[in-house]
Amino acid sequence: QVQLVESGGAVVQAGESLKLTCAISGTSYGINTMSWFRQGPREQHEDQRYLVAALEDFGKKTYYGDSVKGRFTISANTTKNEVYLNMARLTPDDTGVYRCYVRKWYSDYWGQGTQVTVSE
Repeated sequence: QVQLVESGGAVVQAGESLKLTCAISGTSYGINTMSWFRQGPREQHEDQRYLVAALEDFGKKTYYGDSVKGRFTISANTTKNEVYLNMARLTPDDTGVYRCYVRKWYSDYWGQGTQVTVSE
């Protein structure tokens, strides 16, 4: 089993930066995808999530959503079993619950999320 715990969410003003951390319990062996999703006011339905950033194919590929390119950076520390999302130049549109996701072999795991609120 894999458990994910996110941290680092906060209330910040537009233009500020935040760093989110996703702590992964258990071994990272077999994890081929690590991602951050956002669920916020722009995602109107409960099952809608916006893929913010991802490390795919065992870290060989990186993906960023169009709205965060050039501002956000995803990275991982396999020794610490942690995934990070560095967010810069935040805007109110970045507001939402940020959830960590990993795919280990053929199973999907989600964290509960951490709230990020960006005010004007």
